[in-house]
This record gives sequence, structure tokens and C-alpha cells, in this order.
Amino acid sequence: MLSKVHYSILLGALSASMAAQAQDYLPVLQYHHVSASSPKSTSVTPEQFTEHMDYLKNAGFQVVDLRSALDDLKANKPLPEKSVAISFDDAYRNIYQAGFPILKERNFPFTVFINSEPVERKSRSFLTWEQMKEMEQFGGVFANHTISHPYMLRKEKGETDEAWMSRMEKEVDTVESLLVKHLGSSPKMLAYPYGESNGRIRSMMAEKGIMAFGQQSGVVSADSDFENLPRFPASGAYAKLSTLKTKLNAKPMPLLSENAGGDYAGEEPVSINLTFKEGKYRLKDLACYVSGQGKATLEWVSEREVKATASKPFGVGRGRINCTMPDNSGKHYYWYSNVWIRSSADQGYVSEKS
Repeated sequence: MLSKVHYSILLGALSASMAAQAQDYLPVLQYHHVSASSPKSTSVTPEQFTEHMDYLKNAGFQVVDLRSALDDLKANKPLPEKSVAISFDDAYRNIYQAGFPILKERNFPFTVFINSEPVERKSRSFLTWEQMKEMEQFGGVFANHTISHPYMLRKEKGETDEAWMSRMEKEVDTVESLLVKHLGSSPKMLAYPYGESNGRIRSMMAEKGIMAFGQQSGVVSADSDFENLPRFPASGAYAKLSTLKTKLNAKPMPLLSENAGGDYAGEEPVSINLTFKEGKYRLKDLACYVSGQGKATLEWVSEREVKATASKPFGVGRGRINCTMPDNSGKHYYWYSNVWIRSSADQGYVSEKS
């Protein structure tokens, strides 16, 4: 029989061991097509996808249900060690034809964000509700990617801010209703088309109780903005297993605050201020990279605050700054990314204040 003292010591050691194996962050992989004949920029071949999934299994990763894991993180509950989630955008039928059998064989849960318009008109290139019901039986979850996959921050010609917002609300609410109608429930998750959102759109998501994803890379933690969550793209140029391994070992950048100056880039180079939490970090090894430009200039405002600045303005479209820093073990990288939109007058983007 164990004495009370020995029992307490054993319990404490067990708790410490469990805490050491727990994970307080989540990398989420983003796929689109699983096909050798679809556009390469948004595709993995079935062979590449098999390679990815085999690596997850053989390396001991725990593939978890996305919504459940997000709920746990938000509530500061630990996830299993080496947790990762799998997601797809756009509800392409080749996910069912080529991706689903691979996931099913390995008992991996997954989430598909669907844009409902091509599903409702029964496009042969997109999933059917019947296929979704079958996939649900083997860990598939279906979430919101709007009706028509619009640029959510662009107004139609002559459209008022109020009419634009009403249209965006319909894009979201219609899919929520269809998920309930055809599948019985909605997980209350959304992926922004093209990753684009602003404060007003994100506030709408919060009011509806919907967790939403952008297209900035990084890992989710309790400190994340749950109306603008990061994911790691794993298709096209990002399909190499070597780069995927680095992302799967990423940790959230230990930030106290960030200031990117808004969602839009203008005629001046963008900059972002990052303030780090107290702790022993390899701040001298921090590196920030600007899409299409190389390294950003780093200016240390104080011991724990840095300003990263691009060398030149972005062109029209979306641009980003990615920052990485090795942790003290050297086995993981802290990861942070921010995306800006550089619009042109003819695209009809809402103003920063809208």
C-alpha cells in the first residue's frame, strides 16, 4: 500500500509528466485539390498527400478534430502532444475521390470548408451532400466557405456599405442554414475566401459565434484572434515534405502585442511592431521575410519590441511578412505571419474604417 505522502509524490510526478506531454498550440494544415490534373498552385497529388499523411502517422502526430481542438485551446485546456488538424477549402470532388480514402484508411479526422453555390447546382467538380454524409461517418466535418467565394471586402458597383454588409451576412448565413438542413448541424467555423477580412467582418463572426480562418501562416494558440486564425498551406509550392516538417514543429510566436497599422497596405512600405512576452528567447535570431522582397529591416525599439519594415511597397494584391525565431532547444521555430491587402481603385474595396 502506498502511504499518502508517496501517493501525493506519485500523483505529482504523473501530473508533471502529463503536462510535459501536453501541447498548448495547434498547427492546422490547409489543402484544396487532391489531384494530379488540377491547378498546381492549389494542389497536392494523391502521392504527395499519401506521403504527408504517412509522415503524420509514422512520426507520432495526433490528428485531432479541428473544432474540438479550437474549443480546448480557447478554454486553456491542453491538447495531446504533437496535435495537428487537417483542413480543405472549396469542397472539390477530388477530395472525396482521392483524399478521403487516404484519410479514412488512417482514421484521421478532417474539416472541409464548402462554398455552397456549386454544390447546390450539382457541379460535377464539387462534392454532393450525399458524399458529405458518407464522409461524416469517418471523421469528416463540413464548415462554411460562403455561398459564392467572393472577395468579402469588395463592394459591387454603386453598393453602399450597409448593402455590402447585408450581402456578406447572407453569404455566411445561407451556408450555415444549408449545413443544418443537409447535415443536421454546423461546427460554426468559416474560412474567409482568399483569406480576406476586416474588423467589421470579424466582429460579425464573433456575434454569430463563428470561429474563422484567414490565410496567414502560423499556429493557433489561446492568444490567437479566433475570428482570424492562421493555417499552414500544404499544397503547390508548400507541398514538399521537408518544409511541411518545419511547419509541423512550429510554435506560436511569444507575443504580448502586435500592431500592423490596419488591414491595407498603401503607397509606403508596410511595417509591423511586435512586442514579446517576458522570457528567455533567442531574439537575436529573429528573422522576418517580406513576400517577394527578402528580409525585412529590423529596428529594436526596446529590449522586447521590434519594428519590421519592408524595403519597398507591395504591388496590388496581398502581401505578407513572415517572422520566425528558433526556440532555445533549436528543434522548433516560433512562427508569426501578417497579411496586408494592396487594393486598386477599380476593385471596389471598402475603406479601412468600414
